[in-house]
Parts: sequence; structure tokens; C-alpha cells
Amino acid sequence: MRRKTPVPPSPLPQRQGVDPVRVRLPFSAEWDTVGAYLVARLSGAGPGVVEEMLDAGLVVDADGHPVAAHAPYSPGRYLWFHREMPAEVPVPFPLGVVYRDDHLVVVDKPHFLATTPRGSHVTETALARLRRELGIPALGAAHRLDRLTAGLVLFTVRPEERGAYQTLFAERRVRKEYEAIAPYDASLAVSRTVRSRVLKERGVPAAREVDGEPNAETLVELVERRGDLGRYRLTPRTGQTHQLRVHMSALGVPILGDPLYPVVTGPVPAGDFRRPLQLLARRLEFTDPVTGVEHRLRSGRTLRAWESYQDWAG
Repeated sequence: MRRKTPVPPSPLPQRQGVDPVRVRLPFSAEWDTVGAYLVARLSGAGPGVVEEMLDAGLVVDADGHPVAAHAPYSPGRYLWFHREMPAEVPVPFPLGVVYRDDHLVVVDKPHFLATTPRGSHVTETALARLRRELGIPALGAAHRLDRLTAGLVLFTVRPEERGAYQTLFAERRVRKEYEAIAPYDASLAVSRTVRSRVLKERGVPAAREVDGEPNAETLVELVERRGDLGRYRLTPRTGQTHQLRVHMSALGVPILGDPLYPVVTGPVPAGDFRRPLQLLARRLEFTDPVTGVEHRLRSGRTLRAWESYQDWAG
């Protein structure tokens, strides 16, 4: 059995609140050199990009020394480099801190801001922004909230405590409550529990319901009616990707502004912040696993279509 060795600390600093990429060379004899492996591993970077990075000394080892393309392949070796930062349109909405102590930071995330770096959203993410604005390089996300969804997100201050907070979410010991604006349906005046099997395939934008044992459960309650619109309280009892959006669409009341359900529409141009998805993570309630404090946190945001449909639809 191969002995597990601790991951060495990164020799490279963060850039704009974003960690460098860490790569560990697999325990395999398929490659003769470091360069051959990285070219194969990072094939999506484009022709010649990896070779240029190696020639420029931008790939380093645990001691911060540049690694040459012809360096012999060494299984288990760690390497680091900074990813190319894509050009991003700034998300022009503030991140409000709802709660902060020595262990966690809870923020009220705006629509259109991703939680953590991924794909074309890197520096314009809640995590990167908070690291820069609060001066906490070690800040980490305990869970994720969809980029198009607004509301409460929990971040951890100390890396060694992150697992304890992540376990809260994994074991469903956090009560989460959402608010959504969708078409009014009189049949939903009585609360409804929706159970189904939701499948989200990698590379496919939308999730879908399939036959099989349910893995997603949502309590849907109509809170208020305003003309043709309803304000709904959604309480997920599981945490499948896009669960709330899938269940509302399946009920025939898709959430306003949803570009995926019931029909996948064309991508919204970068910088178009009109008609945000009318879904808000309204409440988080949990017992702090480190301090024992009972937290009952509430978003201060409002959903624009409820306040003024014309302003939202504009």
C-alpha cells in the first residue's frame, strides 16, 4: 500500500485572490518527461501554450524552482503554476457580509456572481473577491450557490476547520430556505412535497428527472399571490444540482428568468445583468460545529420581479 504523504504548501502566492493550480504527477510510467505529461494533461490550453509556460519558467516545484520541459518524469511530484486569467466583465453588485467571526464568514451573494473560480469565471467570483476585500487568503467555501442564484453563502476562515462545516451540508444538518418568484398556480395554495430522481450529467447545461429511486426532495409553499405571480417558499431536503429549478419547472411554474428550465435558451451575453433568475437563498440555520453557536441567518435581498415586474422585465 502506497503511503500517503502530506501535500506541501504552495510556493506561489495567490493572484487576485485566486490560488495557483496544483498538479501531482500520477504514479504511472506512461511519460518520460514532465513536459510530455503536462502537454497531454493540459491539452485544452491550446497549441504551444504549455511549452511556452515551461520555457518561461512559469511551472515550479515545491521549492519554487522552475521545472524544465525535459526534466525526467517523477511519479508523485507536485507542480504549481498560475492559470491564464480570462478577461471578465465585472459583476457590478456588492457582496454584503451578513455574519463574521474568527471561524466563518457568511455573505449575501448577488445574482450573476459565481461562488468559486470555475471555467470563465475566475476573479469575478465571491471567493476571490472576499479574499481580496477582507484580506483573508486562506478563506474557503463550505458549499456552493449557483452563479445565477442570489443569497446566503458560508465561507470558512481556517482551512483546518473547513471539513467540519462542509460536513454540516453533506449530512443535511443545515436548514436552507429559498424564495422564488414564479407563475401563480392555485393548486399550489396547499403545500406540496416534490420527490424525484434528478440527474445532472457533466457537460450538459440542464439537469433532468429520470426514472428511479428519488434522490431529490423539495417542500414547495405558496406564500403570497400578486396577480399572475406567486411568491414561493422552497425548502430543499436534499441538495441535488438545480434541484429547485427542476422541481418548479416540473410543477408547471418555472422560476422567472430561468435560462435552462423548462427550455434551454441561448447564452446571455457577458455584461447583460437584466432579468436575473428570481431565486434567492433566504435563510441558513445551523449549529456551529466549532463554537456550538446557534446561527439563524437571513438574506436582506429582495427579488426584483416581486417588487416591480415591469422593472425586472424591462
